[in-house]
Amino acid sequence: MRTLELLAPAKDLECGLAAINHGADAVYIGAEKFGARAAAGNSLADIQRLTDYAHQFGAKVFVTVNTIVFERELQATQQLITDLARIGVDALLVQDMATLAMRRVALGEVGHVPQLHASTQCDTRSAEKVRWLRQLGFTRVVLARELSVEEISAIHREVPDVELEVFVHGALCVSYSGVCYASQHCFQRSANRGECAQFCRMKFDLLDADGQLIEHDRYLLSMKDLCQIDHLEELADAGASSFKIEGRLKDANYVKNVVSAYSRRLDELVARRPDAYRRASFGTVAYQFEPSLRKTFNRGFTHYFLHGRQPDIASFDTPKALGEYVGTVKEVRRQSFNVAGTASFANGDGLCFLTDGRTLEGFRVNRAVGNRLYPFKMPQGLKAGVGLYRNNDVAFEKALAGPTACRKMGVHLSLDLTADGFALTLRVPFLNEEARATVAFGHQPAKKPQADNIVKQLSKLGATPYTCQGVSILNHADRHFIPSSLLSDLRREGVEALDALIRKHVEQAGRLTELPPMAPAVARAWQPEYKQHPYLYNISNSMARSFYEAHGLTNIRPAFEVGGGGAEAPLLMRCRHCIRFALGHCVRRGGEQPTWREPLTLRLGDGRRFRLEFDCKACQMAVYGL
Repeated sequence: MRTLELLAPAKDLECGLAAINHGADAVYIGAEKFGARAAAGNSLADIQRLTDYAHQFGAKVFVTVNTIVFERELQATQQLITDLARIGVDALLVQDMATLAMRRVALGEVGHVPQLHASTQCDTRSAEKVRWLRQLGFTRVVLARELSVEEISAIHREVPDVELEVFVHGALCVSYSGVCYASQHCFQRSANRGECAQFCRMKFDLLDADGQLIEHDRYLLSMKDLCQIDHLEELADAGASSFKIEGRLKDANYVKNVVSAYSRRLDELVARRPDAYRRASFGTVAYQFEPSLRKTFNRGFTHYFLHGRQPDIASFDTPKALGEYVGTVKEVRRQSFNVAGTASFANGDGLCFLTDGRTLEGFRVNRAVGNRLYPFKMPQGLKAGVGLYRNNDVAFEKALAGPTACRKMGVHLSLDLTADGFALTLRVPFLNEEARATVAFGHQPAKKPQADNIVKQLSKLGATPYTCQGVSILNHADRHFIPSSLLSDLRREGVEALDALIRKHVEQAGRLTELPPMAPAVARAWQPEYKQHPYLYNISNSMARSFYEAHGLTNIRPAFEVGGGGAEAPLLMRCRHCIRFALGHCVRRGGEQPTWREPLTLRLGDGRRFRLEFDCKACQMAVYGL
């Protein structure tokens, strides 16, 4: 039987708690520094609170320390890793190989360390790279988003003893993660440092070698958002064990909605195939709302490369959220219009549409009377026949703002006699051990029946993470007088003992008290471009350089961010997305022969240009700075 984990993002403590309460098996969160979302940092105290809360349910907390580290930051990074080990987080997601040595130092100081997960920033696309990471001590690898289900399956077959984590929902980077330098090149904001300026969400002109304009002001590098909710079983069967939701900059409502939708779908899979799969954490969730992925921020959805190259992965018209389709404009008056469709509307709803010029126009509904809508300001370009989308559903957001979920673990309680008093035993189905509390109290014959009061007092588990699934009274314990206060004390102490038992179970499964020696692991050019552009190894400090030297790398160059991209036309992106294919001109895949002359270039509004190179053998596209 394999364990399946739903891994949720947390911008902050509120989002992390919401994720656990709505069914996440694990949460990933950034500390104050060195996480690949510079705007989503959290204090150690908040991470400690989240970890303690998650462990109640057997859920885990992973901390992102997945930026490249500059020389001047080595000591601060070491301190952070040591502090995270001390507070008991379950894993570190890392990119910089200097962190491996830092974790060994933390082990010597603290006595235990978290597991090690290879971040998506490690650019892992092959079984060879996964095997290398396993030899270094990584227990889990986050695979590149671009991999197909067949490629994931092949990696799992070749390296079955490593957990594979795959993204299943959220925003997509057009470049392979970890090897995108466009933001640094253009704006001195490094994606490898958590400061991406979202170069890929910008407008471009597309020009041919003669300066002919092919496309004007299009978002040619902007991907739709990923949504694999209908393919979780496929991914699980391929070998994925962790299903990751993107969104460490998203708010709590996004987390509640998306986590609920995916958790329910995973529960359905486990219920249908209980001999094959089980959830990674404990408890069941009662939801007080109906999740809907279309009602949460999205740019339109895609399965990306799950089943190979598809024509619908990009959103050339807008990088913004369209939301859910709600119908078409039926008739327009001076200050209002009506909508043909079945959707209902509320005052304050945010709507949008694509104009004839393929730009996104948004507006807010001031008043809704049935399907007749009165905008705060009538948008220009709105006319009959236009498709409408809702990117802010006031009624749905209001529902998410209230009580939305309650997560509990079922527990069975047994009251028994002891030689000098009473004992309470608590059992949960997922542990082999039992929690026990005892009290000394003289056995006095009861003057009236005690059973009903025993059940009543022991069932009061409201503020705890447990719900009572039954109370057993053994050896006629109910024939003895038992004060309600004593039963309350037994229940409280029993719950505390059960809490401790579950925490112990989680910590033993996650923390490492010793590290095996690293197996010989020769660093290679896992992709051809690494030989041509050695800065793709992202070596930004002396410890990382020493690591790669010790693992046989000879062509060592510094990271792009510290001067390694010195070429006049550096490689800025390597993408599986192909503009030539997206425009219908990939001849190898049945497209029309283009009339343009290559190389093609992208041009930003400020005039800066970027050369495109099409590697048809690898079926990839590269973007170079000029």
